[in-house]
Amino acid sequence: MGWVRTGSAREAAVDWRGFAQQMASMARDLLAEGTLDDTLKQITTAAVDLVEGCDAAGILVLQGKRVRSLAPTDPLVVDSDRLQERLQEGPCFDVARPETEDRVFRIVDFTAKNDRWSAFVPAGRELGVGSMMGFLLYTREEELGALNMYSRKPGMFTEDSETAGWLLASHAAVAFATARTDAQLQEAIATRHLIGEAMGILMGRHHITEDQAFDILRMHSQRTNTKLRDVARRVCETGGPDA
Repeated sequence: MGWVRTGSAREAAVDWRGFAQQMASMARDLLAEGTLDDTLKQITTAAVDLVEGCDAAGILVLQGKRVRSLAPTDPLVVDSDRLQERLQEGPCFDVARPETEDRVFRIVDFTAKNDRWSAFVPAGRELGVGSMMGFLLYTREEELGALNMYSRKPGMFTEDSETAGWLLASHAAVAFATARTDAQLQEAIATRHLIGEAMGILMGRHHITEDQAFDILRMHSQRTNTKLRDVARRVCETGGPDA
């Protein structure tokens, strides 16, 4: 896939109408995805397909000083994320910080000196990165992480690439937030069902009330510092809260 360009090599220009059609198709596909993992994979795959020069893509989520690599299309993405975590610097690491005001980062050429990320750029070059971009994934309600795009060649990401990547990231943020909300809702429903099943087992076995059964689960959860759903799962598997 990729962009359609018109004119000679010197006058080459992005066919934005064609790009818009591809974005519309991607948005429909995102809405059709069934799970959070499927949605994230669709987002990173679309980055490689739709943004010129993009060889690999992934989503970085920052948890304190630790990073999580979600839906990477290539091992290069995971290697870069781990490098940024180890160095505590890098464009994707910075764009995912909650206190940052920047929304987009771009390193045009990893063979050139970079004062802002003086440790990351030469180490990234050793990994095989030539150029890269990072886009904050955010909605009005929350910041979700960073969508990161990599090229193995220097100078591959232009201002047009950045514009296209930003458009993709905007769509992706909404899809990510929606899918995560759906996943959280499904998890909550499943947890409630599990707890209800465990309470039923305790009520039948010990001839106690619903409130007493819940108190057993709650107190065991607090005493053992175990999540309530895990205590409930143990009851369903073994008939009691103790392993």
